[in-house]
Amino acid sequence: MSKKIFSGVQPSGNLHLGNYIGAIKNFVNLQNDKNNQCIYCVVDLHAITVKQNPEELKKNIRETTAAFIASGLDYKKSIIFNQSLVPAHSEGSWILSCIARMGWLNRMTQFKEKAGKDKEKASVGLYIYPILMAADILLYDATHVPVGEDQKQHLELSRDIAQKFNNDFDCRDFFPLPEPLISKNVSRIMSLRDGNKKMSKSEESDFSRINLKDSADEIKKKIKKAKSDSESIPDNLKELEKKPEALNLLSIYAEISKIKLEKVLVDMSGKEYSFLKDKLSEKLISEITPVGKEIKKLLEDKSHLMKILKKGTEKANKIAEENLKNIREKVGLI
Repeated sequence: MSKKIFSGVQPSGNLHLGNYIGAIKNFVNLQNDKNNQCIYCVVDLHAITVKQNPEELKKNIRETTAAFIASGLDYKKSIIFNQSLVPAHSEGSWILSCIARMGWLNRMTQFKEKAGKDKEKASVGLYIYPILMAADILLYDATHVPVGEDQKQHLELSRDIAQKFNNDFDCRDFFPLPEPLISKNVSRIMSLRDGNKKMSKSEESDFSRINLKDSADEIKKKIKKAKSDSESIPDNLKELEKKPEALNLLSIYAEISKIKLEKVLVDMSGKEYSFLKDKLSEKLISEITPVGKEIKKLLEDKSHLMKILKKGTEKANKIAEENLKNIREKVGLI
C-alpha cells in the first residue's frame, strides 16, 4: 500500500551524527521504497520560535538542504523544500489553531523543556508550534510520519486536530489520521561526554558530538576522548545497559556497521574500549567524511541549492494550495 510520508528538520546548522542516524538515513531508506511518496521539509518557521541571527539562519537553511542531498536524498524522487516559501503552512496553522484546544497544548512536554524555568519569557510561537507541525503534516494528506519517541506526542496532537476537524465539519475522511513511523531498531545517539544526554548541537563541548563536516582527524580525536568504561567490553546487554557511555559507543558502531548490537557484543566481548574506538573511528571516517565533503562542495554552489529548493517549493505549493482551498471551503471561508 502506498504511503504519503512527511517529515521536517529544523535548520539549526552543523548537523551531527545523531541527526544523520536518527533521521536522515531513515529518510533515504523511505525514499528508496517505490511504494512511498516522500516530502521532506526544512522547517525554518519552526526555527524562529527562538531568536535567530538572520544571516546565520539563511546559511543554516542552505546547509540543511546540502546535508539532505549529500546523505542521499534525491530531489527527483522526493519533494525537498523550505517551509516558509509555502504560505499555506502559515494560513493552515491559523485555521487549525482555531480547532485545537488549549488543554491539548498545555500537555505538550517539549514546551516545558524548551521554555525552561521562565515560561513567561518564552515566545507565543514556541507554545503553539505543535499546531504548525500539525499543519505541515495535514496539508499534504500525510499518512505516515517518521518520528523519534520525543516527537510522538506532537504527532498525537496532529491526529487529535485532524479528528476534531473531521467531526466538526462532518467530513469523516477529509484528513487522514497520520501514523507514526518509529524505527524500533535505530538506537538513540547520545553525547560522547555523557551517555544520559542526547547528542546535541547545543551542548557546549564540540567533543560531545560528531559533526557531519568533521575531518577524519577530528573524528579520531573525538572518539579517542569519548567517555567509555575502565573495564573490558561485557558479553551481555544487561551488563552493558548499566554503562551508558559504553552502550552509546557500541550502539553507534552497530548502527554504522548495520549489524545488531548483540552480534557486536559477541565479536567484541572481553576486548578493551581502545580496540572498539579504533574500529569505530575507521567506520565513521568511511561513512561520514564523504558526506561532509559533499556538503562543503554543495555549499560552494548556492545557486544549485536554491534551484533544488525552488523546484521542491513549486511541487509543495501545488499540493498545499489545493488542500488549503479545500480546507477553506469546509470552514466556510470565501
